[in-house]
Amino acid sequence: MELGRDGAARELHYAPYLDYRPLADGEPTADELLALPECAWIAHDVEQQAIEHAIETLVPEHLSEVKERRSAWIEKTHMAVKDRLTKEIAYWDHRASELERQENAGKSPGRLNSQEARRRADDLQARLSRRMEELEDEKQIAAAAPVVLGGLVVIPAGLLARLAGAPTPNSQQARDTQASAARARAVIMEQERRLGNQPVDRETEKLGYDIESFDPKSGRLRFIEVKGRISDADTLTVTRNEILYSLNKPDDYILAIVEFLDEQRHNVYYVRRPFQREPDFGVTSVNYNFRELIERGEAPR
Repeated sequence: MELGRDGAARELHYAPYLDYRPLADGEPTADELLALPECAWIAHDVEQQAIEHAIETLVPEHLSEVKERRSAWIEKTHMAVKDRLTKEIAYWDHRASELERQENAGKSPGRLNSQEARRRADDLQARLSRRMEELEDEKQIAAAAPVVLGGLVVIPAGLLARLAGAPTPNSQQARDTQASAARARAVIMEQERRLGNQPVDRETEKLGYDIESFDPKSGRLRFIEVKGRISDADTLTVTRNEILYSLNKPDDYILAIVEFLDEQRHNVYYVRRPFQREPDFGVTSVNYNFRELIERGEAPR
């Protein structure tokens, strides 16, 4: 999770730190940065704030997700075990009855007698009861207390530039990119509404996707990463975080590409399972061939 100077806390889902870089040589040290007035809010109780927020919000959400998934698996196992053992019990009950009739008629049942067959049926019945109790116990899922494994301080690039007496790097380019990205997200938000879904813009939360869209027909969430590019672009850049999230949610993740033809016209492509493997260690972003991605895309649905 991320804690801000305003005291707000938010979940960041999948490895957001992969989009950050360490301090470079010549930049202020961590101790120098923490001594700045801008960092005065970073106190010793930050860890406790994180734990309290996790207990109140993250743990219940995670517990609910695990319970839903686990309960479905347990129910499926319950039905399969009960069906299989019930059939075996019925077989050995029937077999015991047949052998008992043979024994009462004075016929030799061979190596297996009715008592042995009945014992097998009883053993299976006891096994079924034990397994049903075990599965019921597995439904009792409780969350353990969250544990803080580590932490880091994120220093804005603008603060580093100000301390060095330099302008914020690529500020105009960043504004242009943000404007293009906002335009592309607006297109996809409208597209999702036309499909009957309920989209929410989550771009500022840096989750590994831009739009979270609820599909009322399936009851599932669609996680959509939006990229807007002009039609003659050569490449499309994707961060490591976005790739990892797509691999973590392969069935629900969509790479939505908005190809801007001009100020008024555009094409939209949905690419499902857009990435096949994790980036190598240390890679923060990957460039993909823009045309190849479009060719793999399909009409929004």
